Amino acid sequence: MKVEKLAIVVTVCLISLGLLVGPAAGQAPSLDKWKPAFDPSGAKYKCVVSNVSHPVLKGVYAGFAIRDELWKRTNGQIYLDFKPFSMLGGEVEVLNQLQMGAIQGMGCSSVAATNLGPRFGLVNLPFLIDSFDKLDKFVGSGKLFEHFMMAMDHQGIIGLDITGYGNYGWATINPVRNLEDAKKVKFRTAEAAVNQLLYQEWGFNPVAMPWPDVPIALKQGVITGLDHTPSVCNITKKFEDAKYFTYVNYAQGLFLWIFNKAWFNSLPADLQKTFREVVRDVCAKIRNETVEQEFEQIELAKKAGIEFITLPEADIATLRKKGNAVHDKYAPEINKLSPGDTYRPANFLEEVKGYVGYKP
Repeated sequence: MKVEKLAIVVTVCLISLGLLVGPAAGQAPSLDKWKPAFDPSGAKYKCVVSNVSHPVLKGVYAGFAIRDELWKRTNGQIYLDFKPFSMLGGEVEVLNQLQMGAIQGMGCSSVAATNLGPRFGLVNLPFLIDSFDKLDKFVGSGKLFEHFMMAMDHQGIIGLDITGYGNYGWATINPVRNLEDAKKVKFRTAEAAVNQLLYQEWGFNPVAMPWPDVPIALKQGVITGLDHTPSVCNITKKFEDAKYFTYVNYAQGLFLWIFNKAWFNSLPADLQKTFREVVRDVCAKIRNETVEQEFEQIELAKKAGIEFITLPEADIATLRKKGNAVHDKYAPEINKLSPGDTYRPANFLEEVKGYVGYKP
């Protein structure tokens, strides 16, 4: 009897701490809304693709759009089984699954992608590619963008294209109106080298944390702010706890559509070509829709009572100045070349800076 009572007490404690997941703590997300309008059982090739976030986000929904277009253009030969909502785990562990070939693809956030492809950290550098217009310019740069997408090639992973999820800022429990306010916040950041380095240079308090752990951490005060975008915060209901958003717009949030190279190369040449074309075409369309979605989500959040704050220009100037140190410190990782690189620039980062018009 004592053992049974002890078990009950332990169970209650685990639930209260948010450590026990099940019907009492919430159901797993359903994909019923996004079921394919076809029977995938006859597909010759199957591709399991992961993403951590919500498919209401245009940049995430791209996975379903790619699935449907692939089915159409390959006449039902390829079925892309898309798993959003962190169904397969956090990004670091899923990247390992992808590299080992346990899954075939991933819509990986640019912040987490640096774990296997440091060159991907380029887009996380502060105030470098910090607007939708600059992102479009970079995607259209030809050899520069192609070299960027080769960041994981040496790890057995190919990158095909990108979608986005908006401009990074700060969603916080208490209002952040200046840098002194920001220093009091425990900011959740991704488990990524560039982000940790940036927040240290800024003099803030970063807490590296997998995305699936964020809701409970926010409610329990383990973190008091998020380094993220308005669309993500509104759609994934982070504004229920963090009711203030401070514009910083220091980087674009991206999903990199990456695939296991061995699996991709196992496809017939004509299907490889179609696969590339589908990902490229869908991503281009989705990037345009992402611009509209950010505006819509900000307006919806404002109507729901979320306050959006603009930092003083002097504070933004300070963030830019301190951020330059991150450019310098991370440059060797971004400029490092791998055996498979066909474009071999002497200083990739400086070429990109010149192309997008970055000014320190």
